[in-house]
Amino acid sequence: MDYSETLQYLYVKTPMFQQQGQSAYKPGIDTVLQLDAHYGHPHRAYPTVHVAGTNGKGSTTHTIAAVLQAAGYRVGLYTSPHLKDFAERIRVNGQPIDHDYVVRFVAEAGEQIDRLQPSFFEITTLMAFCYFRDMHVDVAVIEVGLGGRLDSTNIITPLLSVITNISLDHTKLLGSTVEQIAVEKAGIIKPGVPVVVGEASPALRAIYDAKADLPVVYAEDNADDPRFDYELKGDCQTHNKKTILAALQILRPHFGITDEAVAEGLSHVVEMTGLMGRWQTLSEHPTVIADTGHNEGGIRYIAHQLENYPCRQLRIVFGMVGDKDIRTCLSLMPVNARYYFCNAAIQRALPAADLKMLAAAFGLEGEAYASVQAALEAAKADAADDDLIFVGGSNFTVAEIL
Repeated sequence: MDYSETLQYLYVKTPMFQQQGQSAYKPGIDTVLQLDAHYGHPHRAYPTVHVAGTNGKGSTTHTIAAVLQAAGYRVGLYTSPHLKDFAERIRVNGQPIDHDYVVRFVAEAGEQIDRLQPSFFEITTLMAFCYFRDMHVDVAVIEVGLGGRLDSTNIITPLLSVITNISLDHTKLLGSTVEQIAVEKAGIIKPGVPVVVGEASPALRAIYDAKADLPVVYAEDNADDPRFDYELKGDCQTHNKKTILAALQILRPHFGITDEAVAEGLSHVVEMTGLMGRWQTLSEHPTVIADTGHNEGGIRYIAHQLENYPCRQLRIVFGMVGDKDIRTCLSLMPVNARYYFCNAAIQRALPAADLKMLAAAFGLEGEAYASVQAALEAAKADAADDDLIFVGGSNFTVAEIL
């Protein structure tokens, strides 16, 4: 099999949450523990940093990795989902996993796939851990896929656990309240391992404090450090920056991280890690900005930023997947905008016509389009040079225009 055939084989043989949603979710770590034993516990070959949270964990993992890289280390980075190519999920010093490695790993894993019937995320988590071992990384930064307690990545014992924040998302799987979701996220807290939490209410702090046997560091209690300029400019990044700096403070003794490395990583995270889709400017005249925020917490930040963005006319290309809290997200979006409703080419996407109908109840006016690209082209055709076109609502909407 070549690379594309290998990925197609995985999509067919192993259920993939990114494509199928809830039906692909496989809670529990029994299968991944068996895979881990089969491959010789690869994650034990290097130290790790573990990052969970509803929003901001992608920016946080990428930036911590960039700083460690700037400090001179060989850094593995495991994130999900990917936007354009599966290889984005598994990187060493910003370079995606070699396609040939993916092909070889899957070919050799066929017996394990048939025997254990792992999910897509379970088998690719072990692929990442093995790749980092084989590439002799000095450290790996690992992003939780979903939740924490039962996530495939939770077999590691890291140097540091980070929980960015909690918002209502994946409620059918993780719980219907932020407290229930916090219990799941707190599942990554390990005995004797320091914990940094980005944002937490008093009720959530009580959950984290009860789980941890070391004092939890709450990053939001810290003042910003103006010495370090953060390349990522979305409103939410102010909170993420505090979380990152608090995490780096704990990691400094382990890695000898200098202020120069912190400054380099924060100011060049996109170039150093390949991060995409975080308040990313794609073009100008008119300005086109994309952001992958796709739940209540993420949309709240995005909506506030859009409402305060100086432009003649705000135009929003918007598509969501059907298993999100769509009505809550729509209720937060700016009314003073022209909408171009669309759906990405995946089975989880909510049809554009249905999204348009739901949006009308919240005073959001616009037309439905057959594809994301058609919606963006229509927005560009309507726009003046001083308009703003925003593309968002889902990872998949953004992925199709990157």
